[in-house]
Amino acid sequence: MKYKVLRTDTADALLRRIILYIAENFGTDTALKRLEYLEKAIMTLGSNPYAGIEPKYSILKRQGYLVLILEKDYVFYKADDEKRQVTVYAVVDQRQDYLNIIRGL
Repeated sequence: MKYKVLRTDTADALLRRIILYIAENFGTDTALKRLEYLEKAIMTLGSNPYAGIEPKYSILKRQGYLVLILEKDYVFYKADDEKRQVTVYAVVDQRQDYLNIIRGL
């Protein structure tokens, strides 16, 4: 059964920031390949909404977040079985202080 995949404005902004950083430091081609990889991986949540794992921080677990680990990036999301949708709340580089980013949502 397919779930609808939604991204919040915050998730889009964070993803954009990652891609701009890559473009500035490694070139446009590398950034576009990374964007394609991340978007494809995020869309797989529509067919497998529980592909992620529970985050290591208990506060994020209690809030119902799951995290999809994609090489150097983490995708924080929640799956809603009643609405049959996955909402992506943040896409962050693992080297960022992602706990504070998520807490700020």
